[in-house]
Amino acid sequence: MFQSDLLAGKRVLITGGGSGLGKSMGQRMIELGATLRICGRREAVLADTAAEFEARFPGRCGWRVCDIRDPRAVEDMIAGFWAEGPLDVLVNNAAGNFVARSETLSHRAVDAVLGIVLHGTAYATLACGRRWIAEGYPGTVLSIVATYAWTGSGYVVPSAMGKAGVLAMTRSLAAEWGGKGVRLNAIAPGPFPTEGAWQRLVPNPGIEAAWRKRVPVGRFGCHEELADLAAYLVCDRAGFINGEVVTIDGGEWLKGAGQFNLMEDLSEADWDAMRAKGR
Repeated sequence: MFQSDLLAGKRVLITGGGSGLGKSMGQRMIELGATLRICGRREAVLADTAAEFEARFPGRCGWRVCDIRDPRAVEDMIAGFWAEGPLDVLVNNAAGNFVARSETLSHRAVDAVLGIVLHGTAYATLACGRRWIAEGYPGTVLSIVATYAWTGSGYVVPSAMGKAGVLAMTRSLAAEWGGKGVRLNAIAPGPFPTEGAWQRLVPNPGIEAAWRKRVPVGRFGCHEELADLAAYLVCDRAGFINGEVVTIDGGEWLKGAGQFNLMEDLSEADWDAMRAKGR
């Protein structure tokens, strides 16, 4: 179904679109015909990414610096892009996260993560949504959450709080806005290595190996896999999918949720002893 004109005529905005998964999704969507707009806090990163895309697809990628924690900045950014023509798709990708023992967190640390993950996502979604509804124009929102949005997770508590809020927003607005031509969905990725976040969240090779072991398919995700999923969810062929969160994690969260999945660490001798006890 990934024909070259799948997203032709679509104007797509990706927050945090200059690097990582945001850049990968942007590349795939522009390959499929979309006109791309990206925003983020780092001007040089945005300019480099836009130049890279423009070299292949002239006139199809623009950018604006925006700190999505600032509601005024978000409103100005959306208004600026809208002046060029209505957006069709908003991808809430910008995020912030770090690993820490929760008892060491300051209120500033909590606010820093929630400001990006929850508040910034809400600001961008509402800015686009009110415009789509006022103009009677159809729109699509895709937000990047995490599987711990519903399970929770230690050591990333602010992120878990924020992602849970984004998931609740997605489902709530899908019900409220679906009849007004605006649909909302989310993707919950598992481990997808990125140059920046991976270095902050995976402190050593031992943790990386342990994480890989947690994934039933035995590997981490490829950016292309997530980008294809994102492209599908925002295209017109997914028009009946609304209020859904699609997990793409190789089965990681299901394995972690199973109370007895730790039994994989038993030796043959352990299993023999257990069978003997059961007779």
